[in-house]
Order: sequence, then C-alpha cells, then structure tokens
Amino acid sequence: MGLRDTLFGRTKQAAPNLDALFALPAAVPDLATNLALHPSGVAAVCWKKGSGGATISSDGEIDQLLQLDATSAVTFTTDDLGFEWAVFKADDLPTLVTNAHGVHSTLVDKGLGPRLLCSVFRFDPDKGGDPAYLVYLAKSGTFYPFAPAANQMRNNELELQIRTFLGTDIPVEKDLSKWMALWGLPL
Repeated sequence: MGLRDTLFGRTKQAAPNLDALFALPAAVPDLATNLALHPSGVAAVCWKKGSGGATISSDGEIDQLLQLDATSAVTFTTDDLGFEWAVFKADDLPTLVTNAHGVHSTLVDKGLGPRLLCSVFRFDPDKGGDPAYLVYLAKSGTFYPFAPAANQMRNNELELQIRTFLGTDIPVEKDLSKWMALWGLPL
C-alpha cells in the first residue's frame, strides 16, 4: 500500500486466516456433552461472487476438489444477496473441515481470498428443535455461534452457552458486534 492509497482512503483487504479451521473437531465433545449438540454432516463456505474467468474456473476446481472425496457431496447456490455458497455433506466433521479448508485454499490460490466471508458448520440438538451453527470468519480466523429461533429471532442464551463451552478449544470472536445473523442459510 502506497502513499496515494493512504491519501485516497484505499485499504488493502485482509487475507484469510485458514489454520483455525482444523481446531473445530476438538471442540465437538464439549458441545455434545454439555449442550447435546452434534455435527449434522452439513457445512458451507460463503464468498462474495465476482466477475471474470477466475470465479468461473474456481467453481469448477472446487467441485472437482470435493468430488475426489467419495464420502462428500457438494452443491453450489447463490443467495438473495448475491453471495455464492458451496454446500457440502459428509459423514464426519473432520471431512467437512477438510472440505471447507479445500474451498478456502482454492479461492486463495485463485486470488479470490479477500472475497471469502465465512464457513458455517451446522449442529443439531439431540431432542429436535432448532439447529445451531458455528460460523468461521475467514479473515479473522475466529468462530462465533449463531442460534436462530422462530420469527428471525436469536437464541442469545444458547449462543453464550456455546461460547462458554468452546472455551479455549477454538478461537472465539470476542467482539460480539461481529456475531452477525445469517438468516436463510442454505444448510
């Protein structure tokens, strides 16, 4: 970033931090034991759609990467706000984490890393009810819980309980203003 960028208010976009993804499987036993939340076998990666050949070819590369794992299935969807989602299903959380990391790495390798927004991992309660999600913020390398309830309300109590039981297993976003609601998730 040069002097002109500083004078005209241009900022360099933060590169994604991918290493924290691999800490997620270590947090699952605490969520299962204390809150009866278990991985649902579904996760997704979200990024800002762009224009140009790199975006089109990266979709194909992501699909090809995830099809190499016979235990995974991937679909692509675009939400109402124009964000692209790679939604994948797998039998176990480590495979979902590996797939999410693969999508992140593919986008970073194609120069699209600054467009990465988040990965979302769904957790279902033992006795039915609304799912809870762990959202991984790509740029900060931190997680936060999102527990939607009826009528686009949030179960803040559950979100805070999840944060408590995650403890130091994974990096949790400390700034609660970054715990954004993700209504209409495709998973």
